[in-house]
Amino acid sequence: MPITLAERAHAAILAAATEAAPSEACGLLLGPETQIATHIETAQPAANVHPDPTRHFEIDPAALIAAHKAARTGGPAVAGYFHSHPNGLARPSATDAAMASGDSRIWAIAASGVVTLWRDTPSGFEALSYVRKES
Repeated sequence: MPITLAERAHAAILAAATEAAPSEACGLLLGPETQIATHIETAQPAANVHPDPTRHFEIDPAALIAAHKAARTGGPAVAGYFHSHPNGLARPSATDAAMASGDSRIWAIAASGVVTLWRDTPSGFEALSYVRKES
């Protein structure tokens, strides 16, 4: 079954990628609380605090902590993360694979106006199909 991605989340990912270029954009994917995420309602941009943001990303820890706190008090769950590859492909890089935790969260990667989704599994990234849905 494909993942559903709200149109506004898709648009937010692409807008963040455009605004951050030539640096990598990054942020959080938010959706309903489930064991394994199947719907992304919101893409919330966050500051890229990596020392070399043109080649790597690191989501601002304060944004990540705030999102988890909000989820514990009834807000949307952190379903995953997004980032862009300004000069690359819309697929996980070797660096992405090395940094992944295998936590089954969704990673969205934007490049050249395309957004792809991936599940971060213990055995590596698995490509996901998705459908865009009006919110």
